[in-house]
Amino acid sequence: MKKEDKDQIIESLVEKIDAYKNFYLADISELNAEDTTALRRKCFEKEIKLEVVKNTLLRKALERSSGDYEELYDVLKNPTSIMFTEAANVPAKLIKDFRKTHKKPVLKAAYVEESVYVGENQLDALVNIKSKYELIGDVIGMLQSPAKNVISALQSGGGTIAGIVKTLSEKE
Repeated sequence: MKKEDKDQIIESLVEKIDAYKNFYLADISELNAEDTTALRRKCFEKEIKLEVVKNTLLRKALERSSGDYEELYDVLKNPTSIMFTEAANVPAKLIKDFRKTHKKPVLKAAYVEESVYVGENQLDALVNIKSKYELIGDVIGMLQSPAKNVISALQSGGGTIAGIVKTLSEKE
């Protein structure tokens, strides 16, 4: 591969690494063509960009990127694929689901919202991470709950008072 081609690949990776706040490093080697196609299809459905990269090129891209990715350098051994995503937990769920019927992909590491998770044992923690939009929904739900209770109490109390006033007016 020519130096110009390598530089182009590195720059493309740098752009993607800087653009996405979440990416996963996984080993998908030893998957046959049919299984690899199935994995790529599932990634496409979940809006995950899956790329197989050379470790040396990925390391150079990580070094040139704006973030601090030093903790990831140690996992850049053996074949590596990178999954870029907007949602933090979607690739973890995909990997866990795909592993029910296949031996791979194996999670090497993940970079999620400036946090680094290294090792296959972090998969369950990554599955349980809530996305930004899920957290916003939870906060809005918590903020709406007390307001709904107050409005409900006022509405039910207002009906009681109106009923009492009506009853009293009918007695006279």
